[in-house]
Amino acid sequence: MPREDSQFEEGRSGNPAGRPRGSRNRSTLALEAIFEGEAEALSRRAIAMALDGDGPAMKLCLDRLLSPRRDRSISFDLPTIESAADLPKATEAMLRAVASGEITPSEAADIGKAVSAHIEAITAAQMAERLARLEEANG
Repeated sequence: MPREDSQFEEGRSGNPAGRPRGSRNRSTLALEAIFEGEAEALSRRAIAMALDGDGPAMKLCLDRLLSPRRDRSISFDLPTIESAADLPKATEAMLRAVASGEITPSEAADIGKAVSAHIEAITAAQMAERLARLEEANG
């Protein structure tokens, strides 16, 4: 229930236009102004410290040079899955690939999700086909 003493309607912003898209915080702008022209010198110093064995400086440099690994393309033999009866062969292939180090357990889990989605699609298609046959048979 709206408060009587409020100057704004409940559920309605007091500033509908809001902050302009892409506008930047004043403190961010101030820091950028301070560091402007110093970025190269700071980078060179961090690299020099890293080369001298400074652990945190090494981490900083490596974090900037190497982006974190997200996903990688993997390749292993996965049998064709045409029905739910083919699932045991697929899971066996995934387990073998994990056991041999071909893929990681988390990669197998992701593949398992894709296999599950594939089976759901096959099942839905089979159900639609059965329903169409039943409707056709019943006239």
